[in-house]
Amino acid sequence: MFLVKKRTLLLIAGIVWLIAGFNVARLGVLSYMMIEMKWFLILLSAGVFAAFGAMFFKMSKKHTKRIMGYEDKRPFWNFFDLKAYIIMACMMGGGIGLREAGIFPDLFVAFFYSGLGCALASAGVIFITNFIRYAELLGKETL
Repeated sequence: MFLVKKRTLLLIAGIVWLIAGFNVARLGVLSYMMIEMKWFLILLSAGVFAAFGAMFFKMSKKHTKRIMGYEDKRPFWNFFDLKAYIIMACMMGGGIGLREAGIFPDLFVAFFYSGLGCALASAGVIFITNFIRYAELLGKETL
């Protein structure tokens, strides 16, 4: 009943990462609108994007390889493994908790969340690209 093809797992992962990235980036943009814009904040956002983007790129390759190694059908929640779910829960819980506690000023939320959100969304784009290139990935898998 909850089983989907492994190709569909790539699409689910892409959609989840895009939604998460959009929501995080949206918080960053809203914070940018509450502060006086400074040019160096854009550079900081780009730095956060580069750092997390590299990490999420490696992660998306790892998860794609894992998904491609599955048999044909798996439960839809298998787009992540247990470790990834734990990391996601800690990141979300920590981010929400620290933001709600008011520990970080809007200036920090603006540049950090904008960069992080765009990096998360880029991982979604990678998964969706892998969904589209599925036949090509299957060919590489057999080599």
